[in-house]
Amino acid sequence: MRVYAPPRDAMVEGKDHPRLHGAAFAAGAAFLKIARTAGGMGVLFGRIVKRLLPPRIDGAELTRNLYKMAVKSLPIVVVTALFTGAIMVIQAAPIVKRYGAEGLLGWGAGFGTLREIAPLLTALMISGRVGANNTAELGTMVVTEQVDALRALAIDPITFLILPRFLSIVATLFMMTLYADALALLGAAYTGQGLLGVTPTSFYHGVTSGLLGLGDVANGLVKSLVFGLVIALASCHFGLATTGGAPGVGRSVNATVVASAAGVFVLDYVVSFLLG
Repeated sequence: MRVYAPPRDAMVEGKDHPRLHGAAFAAGAAFLKIARTAGGMGVLFGRIVKRLLPPRIDGAELTRNLYKMAVKSLPIVVVTALFTGAIMVIQAAPIVKRYGAEGLLGWGAGFGTLREIAPLLTALMISGRVGANNTAELGTMVVTEQVDALRALAIDPITFLILPRFLSIVATLFMMTLYADALALLGAAYTGQGLLGVTPTSFYHGVTSGLLGLGDVANGLVKSLVFGLVIALASCHFGLATTGGAPGVGRSVNATVVASAAGVFVLDYVVSFLLG
């Protein structure tokens, strides 16, 4: 008996085309993966909040993580912030020279730095240094069964391991953003003096003359808290979800960096839209 086979063109245009099935399957799998990750991070956040009401924090572990994450991140934040401010002035230099707007150099550099550039670049640096390291440590503890050993000793891993790290990452990003704001303006001021002859006094007068206010500083600091939240949740979630031995630790670190960067940019848009 002869079986009817539809023409190739009909298969291309129809719903039964294997490429369409493959694209739909890939899109569905990606959506489910994102939803599973977001759900896991949400559950972890709920468990962390539960330990904060009332607070149950290991003080020694919190201090150790603050030193490791905040104090040891200062050198890279200092270098990044100084050059960020210098780059802002270099980019603005042609316009400033063309229109003779040297008095607005402080406002122009400060507006972009305080509201956007400093919190964003600091978040990306902290994500690469602190978030990835946190995931690697937690993932190693999981695959070597150290987390299971804590449970066997009746020690809650969330209270002992996750909560201090979560608070440390959020606090680190907030404090590093404050340092980055100040250092970026310092780098911009002295770059402006070297390139355009704008004295630091004139530069800082442009920053404080009324065009910039506390709201601009607060805008960047609110973003730093939101960025710290997503980096902390992503690094802790992927660390605890590590499977597959040493290769699994590498995959978790990679997933943390990607998820943190994507989350930072998405939330940057949301917060910027909401705060105006």
